[in-house]
Amino acid sequence: MGGHSLLFIELYHHYQSVFNFDAHSLSIAPFLQQPTIFQHSQLLQTVIINNIKATQWYTLHINEGNASFAQERIFLDEQVRFSSDIAVYNELSSLQIVQGSLSFNRLLQAFRYVLNKHKILRTCLMFNNDNNSLKQCITDIHKTFTITMNQTFKNDTELQDIIYQTTINPNLFDLSTGHVFHAEILRHKIALNENENNNTEFITNSDVLLIVFHHAAFDRASLPIFFHDLCSAYNTNPISIEHDDESLQYIDYSIHEHLMDMTTSREFWYLQLEEYNSECRSLLPADRHRLSNDHRSSSASVTQISFDNEISQSFLDYASIHHVTPFQLGLTMLYAFLSKLTHGENDLCISCLNANRYKPELQNIMGMFVSTLPYRVQLDPHRSFDELVKYVREKCLSILEHSHYPLQHILANLHINQSNLSFLETMFDFITISSHSDELSLDGASFKQVSLEQSFEVAKFDFMLTFIFNPMVENNRLLFRLTCSHDLFDATSVTNIGQRLEYYFRQLFSSNETTNRIDTGSTSISKIDLILPEETQEMEDSVFCRQSHIMNEAPASSAQTRLCLSERVHLISNKSEVSIYNMPFVYSLDSHHTVSVQHLRHALQLIVTKHESLRASLNFDIEKNLLMQQIIDLYQNRNTLFTFIESTYKTQEQLNDIMHAERHDPQLFNLVQGLVFRCHLVYHKQISSNDLLSAQDVVIFNFHHALFDFSSMNIFLYDLNQAYTTGQLLYDDNTHLRYLDYAVIEQQMTMTGASMFWLDILHDCKLDQSLSLPFDRYRLANEHRTGRGTSISFDFGQDLSHDFLIHASSNNISIQHLTFAIYFIFLFKSTNGQADLCIAMNINNNRYRDELKSIIGLFENVIPLRCQLDPQSHFSHLLEHVQEITTNSMKYSYFPLQRILDQHSHVSKHAFLDTSLEFISFIDNNDNNATMIGDSQLVAASFSFSINEDEIQILSNERYLMQSLNNTQIPFLSSPVTCIHHEFVYQVMKHPQKLAVELDEQSLTYCELLYYVQVLSLTLLNEYHVSPGEVVCQCVERSLSMVIGIMGIEMAGGVYCPLSPRDPQHRLHALTQQTQSRLVLIH
Repeated sequence: MGGHSLLFIELYHHYQSVFNFDAHSLSIAPFLQQPTIFQHSQLLQTVIINNIKATQWYTLHINEGNASFAQERIFLDEQVRFSSDIAVYNELSSLQIVQGSLSFNRLLQAFRYVLNKHKILRTCLMFNNDNNSLKQCITDIHKTFTITMNQTFKNDTELQDIIYQTTINPNLFDLSTGHVFHAEILRHKIALNENENNNTEFITNSDVLLIVFHHAAFDRASLPIFFHDLCSAYNTNPISIEHDDESLQYIDYSIHEHLMDMTTSREFWYLQLEEYNSECRSLLPADRHRLSNDHRSSSASVTQISFDNEISQSFLDYASIHHVTPFQLGLTMLYAFLSKLTHGENDLCISCLNANRYKPELQNIMGMFVSTLPYRVQLDPHRSFDELVKYVREKCLSILEHSHYPLQHILANLHINQSNLSFLETMFDFITISSHSDELSLDGASFKQVSLEQSFEVAKFDFMLTFIFNPMVENNRLLFRLTCSHDLFDATSVTNIGQRLEYYFRQLFSSNETTNRIDTGSTSISKIDLILPEETQEMEDSVFCRQSHIMNEAPASSAQTRLCLSERVHLISNKSEVSIYNMPFVYSLDSHHTVSVQHLRHALQLIVTKHESLRASLNFDIEKNLLMQQIIDLYQNRNTLFTFIESTYKTQEQLNDIMHAERHDPQLFNLVQGLVFRCHLVYHKQISSNDLLSAQDVVIFNFHHALFDFSSMNIFLYDLNQAYTTGQLLYDDNTHLRYLDYAVIEQQMTMTGASMFWLDILHDCKLDQSLSLPFDRYRLANEHRTGRGTSISFDFGQDLSHDFLIHASSNNISIQHLTFAIYFIFLFKSTNGQADLCIAMNINNNRYRDELKSIIGLFENVIPLRCQLDPQSHFSHLLEHVQEITTNSMKYSYFPLQRILDQHSHVSKHAFLDTSLEFISFIDNNDNNATMIGDSQLVAASFSFSINEDEIQILSNERYLMQSLNNTQIPFLSSPVTCIHHEFVYQVMKHPQKLAVELDEQSLTYCELLYYVQVLSLTLLNEYHVSPGEVVCQCVERSLSMVIGIMGIEMAGGVYCPLSPRDPQHRLHALTQQTQSRLVLIH
């Protein structure tokens, strides 16, 4: 049995009416869980067999009583959440006559008849301060009710304005007097002018009938009831307006409702919201936030998306196949969408409306029955969409049986402050337009609905998604309307969210080949993308061309800004006289080759002329608060565009000193003056008299890193060869793309897709927490880094390298991704199981467009690489995960690090930058180290460039000591297979009086050391019963005791596990738990 939720509810109420049972005897849930006609017949058979009878509600013949729970909620909500200057609960229906006419007097008589019949339309609400309760009282104002008719309109614009002003008019109703219904005739001026008699008795073509209710007396299901009774009264024109007093009235319902036993429902709702963080601020991408004590303006930002019949039918087919209602399917989709939109928030609560007419006798009563209920789900991001649909279906069915429980009681039971209900500001509704819902036929006069334009809508909630299904139209039967509070969301933001929701919807239900439809049965909801197709192509679609309006000055690029800030911090914090951003490249000539100094100098001038970044200054503009780059004029400073110097050397030490100065001297460059490139010719013994460089001479090209990266060197050398060989560099100065143009274009790009990606990937990541690596010491919060470092290098050997390559090839994964996966495992083990790992990955050649590959400049970036390991998963799964995150991160690596950090402005320390990862691949051949200049070959000298590393000078005896310490391949002399403590005893017997261990002023001979070791080992065996292979930890500072402990544990047959007293407590605890050690040796 297909159908939507409203049809199911109507069918259930029909069953109740025919078979005379109530919800306590047989709830609606089994009918939804067993949706076939045969199953329904079986359920109804139990009612007949068990002779179940419903408890009937009858009129109490009262005119005064407590307000209903729904009335209390509307009354309180209007007082607390909204300003008194604007109404938000004026529920309006506007009908324009398109054919026929209406009699004013008959219409007035019909209105009075309906108001008499439905006493809620003339019921006042009064707050009793003595007992803090809301009372309702029926009045007789229907006897004096009149239709307002004092406004006219010329066109649709004026009509829309009148409708909107009526909708927000705070003085339209007065709850304290029972004035909760309003009717008004808007006369069309053109039609009015055509009618010469200006007759007010008849309401004619194009005039508009406004019918307005206060929400405290009316809900959406009341409208068909009202229209039915209004049509009946107008068409039959009854003489008397009196009505049968035996019919059940809304005030009777209110009394019966208060007498219901809601104990079970109270327990149900308490468990539903237990431990939910109701005070957490919404993570929706709002443009601004509202203070808890701020009133809302009711101004709305609205977007509406309609779907063609193919997608609409696919949506309905999915609901039918999976035995869910369209409401449940729409709600599921919203949960999954919000989880992505909030970048991984999985504990979600959405408010939903419930008709709440749970007894047959309530079906034909006008009034406010609707309940607002919190639908909370805790999503598993690894679930498929099909699994989530099933979960939400069960959630909705369980709630349906307790939908009558009032919201204010739910909140009170959980002690939630009802003045701050931000977690209920996300609303979902599904409306099905039925053929009779808005029909009105008054004695032959026909009407059309006048809808309020989107710009005039009122926002009752911060974020409300309404699905509207209209089966009576031929096209676009399904649409959604997203209405957001303008207090929080700009119109452009709402439009953007709507586009993402539409794309999400199409991925689920569209069969169009251009849409990347997902497999709802296998794809996890976290994998469904919100980045629009055009945003994934934003970089490819960007146009990089010469910016004719930019002459010679522009803001620095993001990479330049980051590097200059880093250099400034380094110099200030360390008061350093050493530069870390000089980039010298050293070349020598191949034997028997020469280079003309004059031609070389001319070629360099041509290069500097073409590549303006090599003569660009960087200076901080205080007024603009920006780092600016400016091209130094070619003709005013022709002789000082770059530095060209010559010197000599006689010994290798002198040459080393020159190269060391090129690398570390901070005085070589001047960014403010634009001196960022220099050429240093170093002749062997003396400067050449014939203006030629020969084999033993050295050429040093040196650049400041702010205007040059490693990949720029290939461009530089290519142009150097061209300029040296031909004496010219051909390019069009009017269209030639400059680094200056790139910097301007980069900052103008919105990069919306990249922004969404990085927000999503780093959600909930602790960027300010360093990895728990086994540090020897910790840096204080206010302590700057010194720049000094320790490095280690090693190779894997031929066999392991071969196996490594074979594994990468057989698993169809790149060597880079395999290396990253191993590195993440290493970090996971080194940090005692830290599974959420975020490190920095250097992007050394960020030329993501072909147009940028011929530009000299700084194209570097640093991006976070986050890997969330599952310790229980297989290594192959980790490989897939690392491949996915690395590929996606590289795809959006053009997003500057500064923008990524700005997304997390609350983080003051970006600790993830302390751990870095870089993969460099190169081919070792002769072409890699040599370049041609004319007919001569320049060979790159052995001069490495590295940041934050100082060369360590090692004395000859220290080098010998290091070699002997690292020589671990010497075999034991006593036996080819022996234990370490056996070898130790052998050494004692061989050298009993020699020093075995020495520290500062303390020392022990081999014989003394053996004594203390044996005492400790016997104690471990006899007193602590250490068994062979048992792990024994030792946590001591560097001392003689450390050596005694190591050998004592080994001699007792235990396994030694070192602990550092400098490690944090949680690391020590983790290690002891992991090794299952019951003993720890301490001082």
